[in-house]
Amino acid sequence: MKNKQEIALERASELKERIKEYVEVKDTIPRGMALDVQANYERQKGKILAILESTEQDWDNYEWQLENRISDLETLLKIISLDDDEVDAIGMVSKKFRWSISPHYLALIDDEDKYDPIKLQAVPLHAELSKKGLPDPMAEEFTNPAGTITRRYPDRLIINVTNQCAMYCRHCQRRRNIGSVDDHTSREELMESIEYIRNNPEIRDVLITGGDALLLSDEELDWLLAQLYAIPTVDYVRLGTRTPVTMPQRITDELVDVLKKYSPLYINTQFNHPKELTKEAKIACDKLALAGIPLGNQAVLLNGINNDKYVMRLLNQELLKFRIRPYYIFHAKRIIGTTHFRTSIDDGLEIMEYLRGYTSGMAIPTYIVNAPGGNGKTPMLPQYLISRGKESIKIRTWEGKVIDYPNVPTPSLEDFAE
Repeated sequence: MKNKQEIALERASELKERIKEYVEVKDTIPRGMALDVQANYERQKGKILAILESTEQDWDNYEWQLENRISDLETLLKIISLDDDEVDAIGMVSKKFRWSISPHYLALIDDEDKYDPIKLQAVPLHAELSKKGLPDPMAEEFTNPAGTITRRYPDRLIINVTNQCAMYCRHCQRRRNIGSVDDHTSREELMESIEYIRNNPEIRDVLITGGDALLLSDEELDWLLAQLYAIPTVDYVRLGTRTPVTMPQRITDELVDVLKKYSPLYINTQFNHPKELTKEAKIACDKLALAGIPLGNQAVLLNGINNDKYVMRLLNQELLKFRIRPYYIFHAKRIIGTTHFRTSIDDGLEIMEYLRGYTSGMAIPTYIVNAPGGNGKTPMLPQYLISRGKESIKIRTWEGKVIDYPNVPTPSLEDFAE
């Protein structure tokens, strides 16, 4: 007869075997905090500063980062190597879709990797010229009751405040709004949105997005947040931003001073690959977390970037080290020009199946498919409930074990009375 410790050691050995493959693989996945990635970043940063005749002090200034977004092929070719097909793709895509890359994000590209996950998200490809997909599969134009609002749910809504971003991601879901010129929403339209919220007291949750919410000036954000928090029926506000990823220099002490005036306030960002979790991003996220602002991540499942169970697991674990809670994994929408990023639902379910039991529950986001036509977020889950009877259910554990579990009726409190 085995004693308790012998049984425990056998189980520990089993569990160690289950994680062995990931332990062997994880160090081959590029991480923003890894020394080789940091060294590449510093090399590319030096090259960009020399080309733009700028200084380290400039680099740390988000206004300089914004003003010096790379959006012309000539400058891009001085910084990274592109083959003839890639050069041709940029020329053709530029006629249809805008592209622009912040110096910070461009410096992360590994010039020796044609399919670098940063490059794939930043540099146009011929695949964007495909006619597959729709401009607005979420039917946002038909869920706009006032101002620049999008309303799809009973108690919450979106205000779109700008079309400007630090970088125009190649998988962008709102590329139809990007246009060719940066354009913030006017005060008149913002006031129309605010009045709608004031006149509809069931709205308790407001998401400010765009574009990128943090591309508004500190003063404009301060004004807008003050207006929203003055509405008694608004419980809290969320900000949608990718600046911690693409331009972490935006998270200044002055911005944090504005944001921490308003509570509760939540920020959701979008890290899609562990390589994006850089030293600079950590400094930005630390500032926000230390100001008491909860951070969440809404990754997009992207073909060739993160549709891999080991990459997604490492991403979510690294996020927690940055004090960012993995919140959603979004299945890529059928946006025209982005369909090459789409994966099968099976890819997403395989990732969710693998995360459960193999990492902390805190590192497991919800996998979401946005129902077409503005019908809202629909969770996708592996099937753990096999069958259900009146007195028991049959469940499947994370290890694939099938177990009967009692399904007793809910008792009345009177049953416990003496």
